Amino acid sequence: MRFSIIIPAYNAENHIRKALDSIKQQTFTDYELIVICDSCKDKTEEIALEYGAITKRVDFHCDGPTRSKGIDMASGEYLLFMDDDDWWIHEYVLQQLNDKLIETGKPDVLCFSFIFRHWMYASPRGNRGSRWIATWNKCWKRSFVGDTRFPNVQFKSDLYFNREMVEKGGRWVDWDMPMYYYDYKRKGSQTEIKEGPICNG
Repeated sequence: MRFSIIIPAYNAENHIRKALDSIKQQTFTDYELIVICDSCKDKTEEIALEYGAITKRVDFHCDGPTRSKGIDMASGEYLLFMDDDDWWIHEYVLQQLNDKLIETGKPDVLCFSFIFRHWMYASPRGNRGSRWIATWNKCWKRSFVGDTRFPNVQFKSDLYFNREMVEKGGRWVDWDMPMYYYDYKRKGSQTEIKEGPICNG
């Protein structure tokens, strides 16, 4: 299996369908979908099951351990993360990612561009030349991730995960091609009151 798509979800019944629809419409189908329902008290899991997801109920109240549980369950060659309120911008994302991975010799990490704030564009590296700390604009080789996991912190678990992955070295490829829509500061989201995806370095 090429991809494992991991979505940490918390009471997401009102918005997760947009994320799941963007996955279901993909023309490339060699993937598994994993939705980790963290402390959900609504119909998030029921909706995820409608889309053929593998689901797991946890009670972490924190997206770091929730993402880590998704890694534990994954069997794909590459890991892709998606937040429950974001989505891929077209139906050829997985096909294009697969083609780029082959073209570039299957790197350890493939970083791609994303869209946010009503179609503002962000390249794989920020204005200062540093990569974004977000995990969802990257395709991670599962064997390279190995036993690295997200920490149990309230915010920006991506930051610590990314730093540990950078310290591992590996081969990173930047691809200036937008794939992902980041619903920055959706009402009720963590980034409504916190910063967006800051850069390493």
